[in-house]
Amino acid sequence: MDVKKGVLLINLGTPKTPTEEDVRVYLKHFLGDPRVIDMPRWKWKPILNLMILPHRPAKSAKLYQQIWSDEHGSPLQYYTEQQTKKLQNRLPDYIVKYAMSYSAPFIADVLESFELEHVDSLTIIPLYPQYSTTTVGSVVDDINHFYYKRTYIPSLHIITDFCESKVYIQALSDKIKKEYNEFKPDKVLLSYHGIPVSYVKKGDPYQERCNLTTELIMKQLDGIPYMQTFQSRFGPDEWLTPSTDTTLKELPAKGVKKVLIVSPSFVSDCLETLHELDIENREYFLESGGVEFKMLPALNDDEAFIDVLEQLITQK
Repeated sequence: MDVKKGVLLINLGTPKTPTEEDVRVYLKHFLGDPRVIDMPRWKWKPILNLMILPHRPAKSAKLYQQIWSDEHGSPLQYYTEQQTKKLQNRLPDYIVKYAMSYSAPFIADVLESFELEHVDSLTIIPLYPQYSTTTVGSVVDDINHFYYKRTYIPSLHIITDFCESKVYIQALSDKIKKEYNEFKPDKVLLSYHGIPVSYVKKGDPYQERCNLTTELIMKQLDGIPYMQTFQSRFGPDEWLTPSTDTTLKELPAKGVKKVLIVSPSFVSDCLETLHELDIENREYFLESGGVEFKMLPALNDDEAFIDVLEQLITQK
């Protein structure tokens, strides 16, 4: 009997449109996840509902509007769709779909569609190269919740981290090397999404996985001057350092006038790369005396990244 095989790619999610109303819906899902905000619900819910959701969506919507594509809409949604289509073309014997944690198509809905198509073996790839409880942990929660009390559970293979994948490291290193040779920056900044230090103290290996990613990339790029930083701080807690924004404000005074930014924790361009890095942090650097700033696009739907996904599935 032939086994019916499926692949599910999962990313974070995105507002449906860059309007205040849709951003509020998205943020309520995202910031309501206890994996994302590790705080007692009785304490966090009033903060979320009374202080954040009435005000933050209007501000965030303006940011989304600056990166929204007239042709493709949400960059994150577009690139995830393209990754899915290209991977499906590579793997005709599989049913390939994608889902989002905090927006449509939701994980449970897509798992149900696999169930209706009688998929026997399912490979799930959360599109986060470095494991964190805030991302991959949340995805696994959703998967477990869906299959809890389900009569039939297919053979599941969840790839919880792929930062050690040689194909991933090579794809990223090749992309950096090409841009470095053309742009010739004074320094390359590897900016990872940050998490609170308290999560690391509780055992989240994310910082270690970021450090390992940097180490493996720089082995391929011997001699290139670089720094590792963390971005996207939210709230008053202590987050991983050094922070990307502070570093970019300080570098020009240290003689670094030309910088290339790389974001290894993002496989698709999104608000954190296209706005936070390429607009906000660009301004910080140039206002502080920097001369040239360039952000390397994420792997997005590069064929080299489709190679990564294909190998994760076929060589597991």
